[in-house]
Amino acid sequence: MHQWINALADHQSRGEACVLVTIIEERGSTPRNAGSKMVVSASGLFDTIGGGHLEYKALHIARQMLEEQRTTPHLERFSLGASLGQCCGGATVLLFEPMAAVQAQIAVFGAGHVGRALVPLLAALPCRVRWIDSREQEFPELIPNGVTKVVSEEPVDEVADLPPGSYCIVMTHNHQLDLELTAAILKRNDFTWFGLIGSKTKRVKFEHRLRERGFDEAVMARMRCPMGLAEVKGKLPIEIAVSIAGEIIATYNACFGQHDAAANAGPIAQLLPPSRRSQAI
Repeated sequence: MHQWINALADHQSRGEACVLVTIIEERGSTPRNAGSKMVVSASGLFDTIGGGHLEYKALHIARQMLEEQRTTPHLERFSLGASLGQCCGGATVLLFEPMAAVQAQIAVFGAGHVGRALVPLLAALPCRVRWIDSREQEFPELIPNGVTKVVSEEPVDEVADLPPGSYCIVMTHNHQLDLELTAAILKRNDFTWFGLIGSKTKRVKFEHRLRERGFDEAVMARMRCPMGLAEVKGKLPIEIAVSIAGEIIATYNACFGQHDAAANAGPIAQLLPPSRRSQAI
């Protein structure tokens, strides 16, 4: 197996940003293998695209992308010649794909039906999940990679240990516990996103009780209840879970940006020779 495959999987499992570099097109007297890949991290280089000055320049570009925390792919065309220390003509096109570090630290309070449907979806995203409940028997036997199971007799105490900027999801089996978790999360008020499961009626009741505790309207307005994408209808646990996951994805994409392949088809086609353009598009 190629080194880059293991390196990419390792970096993603640890939530460490890296850049995947791929030879898209190579034309020259000393051709490299199109499709060759290497992974570049802040401190490491894994596999090779053929060595030499081209690889050195690619390494520099990839490291610069990491320093700038770029999140969109980048194409670079290298004309073989003086710029690469070669005496012959030709060109090489490299694709630089940032593989983002963890984009969201998520705390899920509640291991009920919706929680069990939601957490595997979140685990498949570039996220790290703390799954919290007082009832150990509610957790499934197998916990997905990237998910930390936390069995706590006092789930509210776990709020204090969440990293700033967390995504918080409250969906416990107890309305009073939901209220106490909501109050603790809003009191910190340093989250990126906070969703509370329930209806508009539940929101009105919670806001009334939170006002009695001194919370102002601006802070309460940050609470998403009902949470999830309104366009995703349905009452099944998986349907609710998909709507919540969709809103989380939309939120962190708004912060980190997302790659639109269709929008970049033009530049890719321009860099490739006519014989390859139809394949790129």
